[in-house]
Amino acid sequence: MEVDTRHADLGKSQFETPCPYLRDKLNTIQNHDPIVGSSAAGRATRVWRGEPDTEAFAAALAAAMRADPTLANVYIELHGDLGAGKTTLVRHLLRALGVAGRIKSPTYAVVEPHEAGDLAIWHFDFYRFDDPREWEDAGFRELFASTGLKIAEWPDKAAGHVPTADLAIRIQAMTDDTRTVRLDAPTDAGRSLLLALTAGPTA
Repeated sequence: MEVDTRHADLGKSQFETPCPYLRDKLNTIQNHDPIVGSSAAGRATRVWRGEPDTEAFAAALAAAMRADPTLANVYIELHGDLGAGKTTLVRHLLRALGVAGRIKSPTYAVVEPHEAGDLAIWHFDFYRFDDPREWEDAGFRELFASTGLKIAEWPDKAAGHVPTADLAIRIQAMTDDTRTVRLDAPTDAGRSLLLALTAGPTA
């Protein structure tokens, strides 16, 4: 299987520079608490001031899933522009969950399967998804109906096919290193995960 090295999210552990006008928005969040909003209501906001914050968030998310395995049986959507750090977050999360070996981007294959102990994980990247027939032909319906963790980048490309996300993570670039991250959990499972996440030591 070939991997498209032109994909802007592929293999990058650093953040790319956002549009200049976004820099001005940083002043509105720099002095805010890293956690804003009510996790009980299924909504929270974080500020990441570098990749270590991304890694810490991924570690906290993995710890919540390991503490309660039912919280790992969820569907997580990642939203954000190219270079926002979606793939970086996935790689940190998979490592924190115990996935060993090379973690490939599913740019061409659309989905890459992983295992972390007894946990089955599917990492989707719908960036190149443009044929609705592929949804059935590739067995994506069965994958989403199965037990395990499903994570999708560019879910809007598969709108109408993917189910409602348990946890939607929206990453917005503010500067070269800083991101604002909005967490939305519209389901009971997602709200339980968000509560466990914000109750952790990194909250």
